[in-house]
Amino acid sequence: MLHLHTTAAMLRSLVRLQSHVGSILSPTQMCPRSQQFRFALNYSSATAERRRFYQDVSISQGEGGLYEINLDRRKLKTPGGNLFTVPNEALAIAVATEWDAQKDTLKFYTMHLSTLCNTALDNPTHRNKDQMITAALKFLDTDTVCYRVDEPHSLVELQKNEWDPVLHWMENRYNVTIGSSSSILGPEIPEATKDTFRQHLKSYTFWSLTGLEYVITQLKSVVLSMGMIDRHLTVEQAVLLSRLEEEYQIQHWGNVEWAHDYDMFELRARTAAGALFVHLTSESSTVKRKLMQD
Repeated sequence: MLHLHTTAAMLRSLVRLQSHVGSILSPTQMCPRSQQFRFALNYSSATAERRRFYQDVSISQGEGGLYEINLDRRKLKTPGGNLFTVPNEALAIAVATEWDAQKDTLKFYTMHLSTLCNTALDNPTHRNKDQMITAALKFLDTDTVCYRVDEPHSLVELQKNEWDPVLHWMENRYNVTIGSSSSILGPEIPEATKDTFRQHLKSYTFWSLTGLEYVITQLKSVVLSMGMIDRHLTVEQAVLLSRLEEEYQIQHWGNVEWAHDYDMFELRARTAAGALFVHLTSESSTVKRKLMQD
């Protein structure tokens, strides 16, 4: 059971990250690579800003026990025209918090939970669970922590010291062999390993797979994503490990400060939203409120 104060704490952290992203750059200032990446993943996340057109945000329970989001008295709908409904109260609260946190201007590109819900509801690519699992597992062949460098020695040691413990945890946790390689072809992942992960991911709901695939795409790593979803890594740790080589180069050659800050906050916000989405759609998410005592 997910307690209200736990959900609220996670949301406050996420909203702070989203606020950082929105305050650093406007959508028109994003680098071309980020714009292309966003469009490919978030078909429903408009980059144009819009003035806030509602005063109050609320949730209500509709048919089949599903929860709806209300902007004033109007029911929220998806870009595909479907009624915006979510499977449990905790996720409804999370989405409503995103909408309520918007100020005078709606910054849709910061509303990651809403976008993930839109994607799950509209399913614009018309995929089923098996296709989503196959797409997610393709990242295992090019996993960030599996590709190692030959030089310089300091980076070789850094990758070994930082990535090996997570990789070994993953192998022990799921009783699989993954390995690493400095070859341009990367390590050869055994089919038995892929079969194990495939069976594990089949236990996820369609909604949870939507969130998991999103996280894997952000980190470009199944290992780091599963480590975070299984609560072995924090969001901050997973993001730093995914950017290990980039951070190493920055320490040696410097960086453009605003660009580094934007990339870091953006990746943290997306990763945190994806992880929260997975947890809210895969666990018992009825909100438990404390009773007021006289």
